[in-house]
Amino acid sequence: MTGLSLSRRDLMSGGLSIAGLSMAGLTTVNLAACSPKGDDKAGSLDDLTLRVATYRGNPESFFGEAGIEAPPYKLARTQFAGGNLIAEAINARALDFGGMSEIPPIFVAAQPGNQVRIVGVLQGDVNNQVVLVPKGSPTRDFKDLKGKRVGYVKATTSHYILLRLLQEAGLAWSDIQPVALSPQDGLAAFQSGALDAWVIYGVIVYQAREAGARVLRTALGILSGNYLITAAKEALDDPVRFQALGDYVSRYKRVFDWINADGDRWARVREKATGVKADYYAQEFREKSSPSILGPISEAAIASEQAVADTFAAAKIIPSRVDVRPLWDDRLSSFLK
Repeated sequence: MTGLSLSRRDLMSGGLSIAGLSMAGLTTVNLAACSPKGDDKAGSLDDLTLRVATYRGNPESFFGEAGIEAPPYKLARTQFAGGNLIAEAINARALDFGGMSEIPPIFVAAQPGNQVRIVGVLQGDVNNQVVLVPKGSPTRDFKDLKGKRVGYVKATTSHYILLRLLQEAGLAWSDIQPVALSPQDGLAAFQSGALDAWVIYGVIVYQAREAGARVLRTALGILSGNYLITAAKEALDDPVRFQALGDYVSRYKRVFDWINADGDRWARVREKATGVKADYYAQEFREKSSPSILGPISEAAIASEQAVADTFAAAKIIPSRVDVRPLWDDRLSSFLK
């Protein structure tokens, strides 16, 4: 892996919705200035600042709109562009809490003193993670992409979907021309005709579809739909910060009840927050594979992430097999039931 030091501005540029909690690429990040220093000696919730990661337009940004009262502690929210950066920030002791897909914890699991602990599971949409082909493409089956240029986002759910589809089709990585691109660069390449297919996620899917792209395959049956909420081990070990984390996740859980109740309302508030038109969000809501439900960890969720880790190990994307079980921590489960 290549080391890259990112500034706070780099970390805070852009981002995707909860359904796109994934990585733009693995990095080693210098995060000293990411968010306010933790209140190591906070003796009560009143003294505490809970450091929380978010994404642009993420559900936790809408506590007020959902009628959820302000917590008894201070919140310092920092906006990130990818789950890998959140995992690195937690490991740098710059964050207490953040959300991501199943993948980022796999890539930090072997780091010395890894702080990332998975404390809950958001069961969410997988229909907004797709393989797109251009308008007029003759491709009707993934096997038809043999020898073709396929765009993907490295070390993300996009990467995992591509690996799984190659397995299903009996194809090797060398049987296609894989092109690793950020979502923004991928959109430009796809629209210019430089890609024969594109594995991508989030509302950018609906932008491409409006321009004529066709969905060859969704991630239904490939992805588990598990998106992970994580906390720093040191925050879980601290009694006051643990109390704040429990309170925070119980409030966060309530946001999803508000979202699931009215998709058009959810689309309107997200448009206002992000500038992305409400029609895209409304279509995403109508087509989603399941409602968004935040709950405690489970044996099934652990097994699902282990299968993902094993897929990356078999493809030699990570150097060796990772045992994911030590990453999972059930101390917040009572707040999520």
